[in-house]
Amino acid sequence: MADVGELSSYRDAMIVLGTAGVVVPLLARYRISPMFGFLITGAILSPSGLGALPGYSSILDWITVKSPERIAKFAEWGVVFLLFLIGLELSLERLSTMRRLVFGLGGLQVMVSSILIALIAYGLGEPPTAALVIGAALCLSSTAIVIDLLASQKRLATTVGRTSFSILLFQDLAVVPILFLLGILEPGNHGSLVGGVLKALAQATAALAIIIAVGKFLLQPLFRVVAQTGNNDLFIATTLFVTVGTSFVTAAAGMSMALGAFVAGLLLAETEYRRAVQATIEPIKSLLLGIFFFSVGLSLDLKAMIAHPFAILALTTGLIVLQGAIIFGLARMFSIAKAAAIETAALLAPGGEFSFVVLTLAFSYKLLDREETSILLTSVSLTMAMIPLVGRIGRWLAQKYATPQSKDPELLAQPSAQQQSRALVVGFGRVGQLIGEMLEEHKVPYIAVDRDPLLVGEMRRKGKPVYYGDVRHIEFLRLCGLDTAKAAIITIHTQSEIDQIVTALRREYPKLFIVSRVKDSAHARRLYSLGVNDAVPETIEASLQLSEAALVGIGVPTGLVIASIHEKRDEFRAELQGAAKKFGTETRALPSRKRT
Repeated sequence: MADVGELSSYRDAMIVLGTAGVVVPLLARYRISPMFGFLITGAILSPSGLGALPGYSSILDWITVKSPERIAKFAEWGVVFLLFLIGLELSLERLSTMRRLVFGLGGLQVMVSSILIALIAYGLGEPPTAALVIGAALCLSSTAIVIDLLASQKRLATTVGRTSFSILLFQDLAVVPILFLLGILEPGNHGSLVGGVLKALAQATAALAIIIAVGKFLLQPLFRVVAQTGNNDLFIATTLFVTVGTSFVTAAAGMSMALGAFVAGLLLAETEYRRAVQATIEPIKSLLLGIFFFSVGLSLDLKAMIAHPFAILALTTGLIVLQGAIIFGLARMFSIAKAAAIETAALLAPGGEFSFVVLTLAFSYKLLDREETSILLTSVSLTMAMIPLVGRIGRWLAQKYATPQSKDPELLAQPSAQQQSRALVVGFGRVGQLIGEMLEEHKVPYIAVDRDPLLVGEMRRKGKPVYYGDVRHIEFLRLCGLDTAKAAIITIHTQSEIDQIVTALRREYPKLFIVSRVKDSAHARRLYSLGVNDAVPETIEASLQLSEAALVGIGVPTGLVIASIHEKRDEFRAELQGAAKKFGTETRALPSRKRT
């Protein structure tokens, strides 16, 4: 049996889980976002929060975090999985179309911001080396918070989303030479700056080339083999292996782990397993991002805020104003609409998670002293905590300055074909394929899903918009376009699965038009009671088609036969719907009869 000493080693993990399972849901009742809930809880339960109170009690000892560094190691995985999901939403082709913003706008932002911040720090009395480090650290924004905020608002595809992501992506790439720069600037290191940077770029290029080469040839066959087992646990394990494995490769090459995960996501975005992988990773990413926000709260040094309130306030305000002005000006230079430039500047003006990495490493290299490192880290934490508020202000200003003439045309553009699918076909066997052909003939965009990996692979090679995944999971179906679809067509034949899908669809999308294939009239009645708009029983439909063929063959005029068949079909539908309503009424009445 574990003693108290052993149990204390699990204390920090229990605090994080308690925050996720108890505190955040309670705060959500007061419309406080989970992100801010994790942030504020981390700040309160940090060593400089409740842990710094005089007369420290044994109760407080059990509800305050003792090892923020240990939590920070897990927190980084939230950013890793977030970048992996972003890669899944993009593709190499789409990324290449963004190269002007990534390398042009993103590159200029890092260069201009770092130089100006360094000059200001130097003017305030910092040594040249320290000023250079401060500029490199404070020019970086928060990928995790900004992308999560835009994704939750479903705005990644807008001009604001694309512009923000382009700048953030280049900042992530810039972390590599920045970290090597710190190594060169370390006292006692006499290495060549140019040589160090060239070596870093060579290692980074080699690592990315290996990931892309291996991924191109092995990822799709690997997921096909795993999918054929039909074991969901193995599918999850493989997804985690690919994400974590690519992260380790880039980390070994001196780059951020998140960059490797992003590249892996890009490669999987081209395969039929994209949506299934996305549905698998989403819950894991959400929890790990919560830990990340919790760790940001832990880094808020309340002692430093009390000791240096004016310095921290000035640095926090100055960073947001300066970064916002730089990003707004550069965005306008790249022809980004004024409204979109304002909101992008507001979102990216605060500091980011990689600022912590740079500043902490600089302190360990003795490039910064403890006091100024504490002030800088606290200021960056405050700016990150303010991102939702600053972003809201930026969006309000953007709407105020946006006019029909000045709005970027891309803001008014319709989503891509996948995002604006008007129909979702569940099951793509013979029936589903025929329905797909009819939808294509009438130019109705659709997405189809199926659990047969061989079938999905074959259909995708033919250019069909089919994705592999478990159609019983509502989150997977939502990722396949349900937010914009007008109808769902269920063609699978397993009754229990059809019932689960119809129930989930009707609960989440009350206005969605649902049509389902059913085996017989009994199952049709049940589906009508569950809320399906139309059910097509195989037995009845086969009987009607046989009758039609026989009557026409006998010599009855075709028009009369078709009219009578349609009339009979309507009679069956009305009878089944009426029986379903009666069944539903009787079912709802049972509890009251039981009570009496």
